[in-house]
Amino acid sequence: MQTKGIKRVVLAYSGGLDTSIILKWLHTTYGCEVVTFTADLGQGEELEPAREKALLLGIKPEHIFIEDLREEFVRDYVFPMFRANAQYEGLYLLGTSIARPLIAKKQIEIARQVGADAVSHGATGKGNDQVRFELSYYALEPDIKVIAPWREWDLLSRTALIEFAEKNQIPIARDKRGDAPFSVDANLLHSSSEGKVLEDPANETPDYVYSRTISPEDAPDKATYVTIDFERGDPVAIDGVKMSPATILTHLNKLGHDNGIGRLDLVENRFVGMKSRGMYETPGGTILYFAHRGIESITLDRGAAHLKDELMPKYAELIYNGFWFSPERDMLQLMIDKSQEFVTGEVRLKLYKGGAWVVGRTSPYSLYDQDLVTFEEGAVAYDHRDAAGFIKLNALRLRTLAKRNRKFGG
Repeated sequence: MQTKGIKRVVLAYSGGLDTSIILKWLHTTYGCEVVTFTADLGQGEELEPAREKALLLGIKPEHIFIEDLREEFVRDYVFPMFRANAQYEGLYLLGTSIARPLIAKKQIEIARQVGADAVSHGATGKGNDQVRFELSYYALEPDIKVIAPWREWDLLSRTALIEFAEKNQIPIARDKRGDAPFSVDANLLHSSSEGKVLEDPANETPDYVYSRTISPEDAPDKATYVTIDFERGDPVAIDGVKMSPATILTHLNKLGHDNGIGRLDLVENRFVGMKSRGMYETPGGTILYFAHRGIESITLDRGAAHLKDELMPKYAELIYNGFWFSPERDMLQLMIDKSQEFVTGEVRLKLYKGGAWVVGRTSPYSLYDQDLVTFEEGAVAYDHRDAAGFIKLNALRLRTLAKRNRKFGG
């Protein structure tokens, strides 16, 4: 391990025990100055204690950065991703994945600002986040040095971490002294829980793990209705009231929480090669996903809609694997955003005991023509007799194949 040559490092710092240990470890191992960066992504925690903890551990006030990124997070990362209806492996709405490029981007910006020659994160050596952080770092600053303590140090047990903290006078909360029953990552889009009590995929997730949603069984017996207005693929208002991106997601999160919407128990394939089991809660995002699908159903041409659906798994995989700042993601985003030019209108949803259903949709750019689809006779631009030739042409290859198979017994 090369520990020389690092003068200043920007650490993604939560203020929790692990990143506080990393902060001190960077001091003792590299002998470098540490700059802390704490991002408010809507995780629902007070962030000022992170500043106080950093000061306590010897960080200069001018080297402590805490930024409210909620609006930027939703506007520039969450909403573009939802324009694509992105789901990794058909289910996961990518709540953790989409937050990492923004954190990494800010770390690089701060590194440039303070003249740091390295950045550091607290992701473990088995997970996806180490890949997401570091691919983003290198894409934005190709010569930056990256320090990943979990891949370097010999603090390989909870006991060793606690001993290091005690030796270096790092405050330890009482609930951090034992093994955590599971780990949690949260932001405005979602909350994810992994490890310990969740590691056996045969066991149901305990009720105490859930933090963003009430149980569907405990949700109201009366349905909740909500309307969402879209402009060019992005939500802009709820029940007719214009709101900022972060405010919209916050409002939808409350509706999702109260109706038990957005729980996902998933065994997924990590980019690093192993399967993992996680429990995700994405209350507002789940509502938004169905609403966006609803407005697209009347405003997108069939060919465009089907092409989007074919490309979506690739787009989702790029985000999951950490390639947000890649040319291929940029290319796909341009296509996706082009498809959203007329995705404008209003969607009405019914929320009830864990479910979100589209029950109405209108748009000034709707492609739905009631005169064309009606079973009633009317003056429509459709001749039923045209269908015969259409069917025969499409059946030509099937008829040819059937004749050959009959002749040769295929």
